[in-house]
Amino acid sequence: MKTNQSAVNREHTIKVLNGWAVLTLLIAILAADFALIVLYKVQGPLLVLCFVVLACSVVALKGFFSLQPNEARVLLLFGAYKGTVRTSGFHWTNPFYADGQQAATPSATRSQSHAVARGLFARNKISLRARTFNGEKLKVNDKRGNPIEIAAVIVWRVEDTAQALFDVDDYENYVPIQSESALRHLASMYPYDEGEGDEITLRSNLDEVAKALRAELQERLAKAGVAVDEARLTHLAYAPEIAQVMLRRQQAEAVIAARQKIVQGAVSMVDMALKELAAKDVVQLDDERRAAMVSNLMVVLCSESEVHPVVNTGTLYH
Repeated sequence: MKTNQSAVNREHTIKVLNGWAVLTLLIAILAADFALIVLYKVQGPLLVLCFVVLACSVVALKGFFSLQPNEARVLLLFGAYKGTVRTSGFHWTNPFYADGQQAATPSATRSQSHAVARGLFARNKISLRARTFNGEKLKVNDKRGNPIEIAAVIVWRVEDTAQALFDVDDYENYVPIQSESALRHLASMYPYDEGEGDEITLRSNLDEVAKALRAELQERLAKAGVAVDEARLTHLAYAPEIAQVMLRRQQAEAVIAARQKIVQGAVSMVDMALKELAAKDVVQLDDERRAAMVSNLMVVLCSESEVHPVVNTGTLYH
């Protein structure tokens, strides 16, 4: 069974006329038309022609529109996509061009309906400026199955206006939904902080994780004509139910690492002390005295509490 796939729309720009020049021409035509009707009081076919010119001039006024920097307007002619205007300024185009509009779906929220209504009154101008989506905290499982909390911030912008309007139902709602889905998938691909060998982890390899998140978002949002400029994790933590257990594990790992450093340093210092004593012929030590000195030095260097020396007034053998 074959499934029908909708065709992918591609944006192409369209040239429009300078609005000030056309406005000046229309004012001149209207002035001449009123002069013929009021001052010269024309009659017959010429009067009909004057009224036709007046009606056409009024219709032509609908063709004026203005665009700010990083704004675009999509134009349709009887349902067919004719092009996109990206040049800022005051313009005039065919007054029968309609604006590409996204209809509100039955499941649209009240805020979305208001946004659509504002788009109709604003002649459906599409902002090309960079926008920021700050996602909420999501509770997901990492690669090891540990529950974690994760959130990300995404900087995006509309790159292809035709795809944004015609290939998805609502591109502004499409971005957060796909962003959440991509973030959930990304979190399940990497462990939180227990990588094997050179394995990438969410906590230790933030730059690599950010690049992977941006690549997946770009792949998902490309069909909506959206470009992802940046994607970064803003929150990363274990879920509350295992946070205390993981904290104790991290504390234990830190204690073990610190002990290893202390022992390595103590062994190096004992070795240096014995070599210095032998090189300078300070004292001659047999194996038993050497073992006793090593034991005492290790206790002094590795002990966490203050060490109190004991003065031996006898000998080691009595």
